Amino acid sequence: MDALSGLAQGFAVALTPINLFWCLLGTTLGTAIGVLPGLGPAVTIALLLPITFKVDATAAFIMFAGIYYGAMYGGSTTSILVNTPGESATIVTAMEGNKMARRGRGAQALATAAIGSFVAGTIGTLGLAFLGPVVVDLALRFGPAEYFSLMVLAFVTVSAVLGNSALRGLASLFLGLFLGLVGVDNQTSQARLTFGVMELLDGIDVIQVAVGLFAVGETLWLCARYRNAKDEVLALSGSLWMSAQDWARSWKAWIRGALIGFPIGALPAGGAEVPTFLSYYAEKRLSRHPEEFGKGAIEGVAGPEAANNASAAGVLVPMLTLGLPTSATAAIMLSAFQSYGIQPGPMLMQNQPALVWGLIASLFIGNAMLLVLNLPLVGLWVRLLRIPAPMLYAGILVFATIGAYNKSQSPLDIVILYAIGVLGYAMRRYDFPTAPVIIGMILGPFAEQALRQALTISAGDWTTLVTRPISASILVVALLAVAGPSLWRLARPPR
Repeated sequence: MDALSGLAQGFAVALTPINLFWCLLGTTLGTAIGVLPGLGPAVTIALLLPITFKVDATAAFIMFAGIYYGAMYGGSTTSILVNTPGESATIVTAMEGNKMARRGRGAQALATAAIGSFVAGTIGTLGLAFLGPVVVDLALRFGPAEYFSLMVLAFVTVSAVLGNSALRGLASLFLGLFLGLVGVDNQTSQARLTFGVMELLDGIDVIQVAVGLFAVGETLWLCARYRNAKDEVLALSGSLWMSAQDWARSWKAWIRGALIGFPIGALPAGGAEVPTFLSYYAEKRLSRHPEEFGKGAIEGVAGPEAANNASAAGVLVPMLTLGLPTSATAAIMLSAFQSYGIQPGPMLMQNQPALVWGLIASLFIGNAMLLVLNLPLVGLWVRLLRIPAPMLYAGILVFATIGAYNKSQSPLDIVILYAIGVLGYAMRRYDFPTAPVIIGMILGPFAEQALRQALTISAGDWTTLVTRPISASILVVALLAVAGPSLWRLARPPR
């Protein structure tokens, strides 16, 4: 199925009344969560994962994608008006956006952020629609050895490259691999790491771990750092309409930000932080008003916000086409696919065309909804900042507990939830990344299965991993990702 016919089918799915409702609900929730400092799309989607037991898969993923995009939009409001980035990807927006707000141009900063997000989100979604089938065609040439090597690359890049410490990232990864091995081995039917607990024979539910790490653990971390003081919320003044000069200075930044954000978001070690900083430095270099940077340059808001939203679309490319999550939010969404018994990868577009293309089409619709939600209703979102933090944290814990218990009504589920939550708090406290745990837990069993298949085909010959050109090339890239920084430091001449 080509992209145009796929999009036509997708809009037929996404434009049904029920799916429009879920899209609106997702974008509204995402915007609200993006506005609230400290929370983000990963926490929200993790908290809502129990709905996968009741809601149709297409509707659920349309809502999750709306939350993902909406949080990217909403994060700019907090960054600009409170100087508190709700997500790491909006740090750059706060650098210039808050300065604009202090100069009485907060409305224009919010406008360029919202319109830039719409433009970049549309460009990124077009990239997803037309690049996805190309990636699928390439992936269909992969055998078990290539898939194992690709998963090793995902393990390495997400764990060792993105975190502040490669050792901490790999420790988190191995914890996830350990949790993924709990239960009955599918090939030998032997119990592994169950320690005699009958309830663990089915394994540890990845949804419990996701909610524990990202909802409970994150809430405990926020509670521990809570200070009973009000952040200064800058008032909006003047019209939201941008002047002709603002448009002239913004539109090129929107395009450049989208072209930077989408391809980097699609990389195995992409994410949204790197493209936002690259976009900021590019705008600073190319601007005709470099003296305004650091004092409230509108390009410093327009470019990074566009890169942020385009990278969100880029992250969905490897998740849908290869089954590889490259961010915490993508890892949570991948666990939702597992909950439905759906395996993302090259065959997803063929086996679930209505879901995939309906999801992609809903991103175009959600983008338009978000533009309407963010510009005229910005005053409403600012009022969310007045919600007392203790009430917000208590509500998250209550919903997480109810969701965990409702699945099987087992007290053990609550014990596991809060044990993982306390572990998640400790990981945040000591700067261990949490995303590799989920990625290791989800991809670990698939990597094990791919390795077993590769060895079965090669009659137990391990060299098949390095004698097949594509597999060997991927492993070399993974090795460079781990050893490259150390080798670079050794090769540099001493100062």
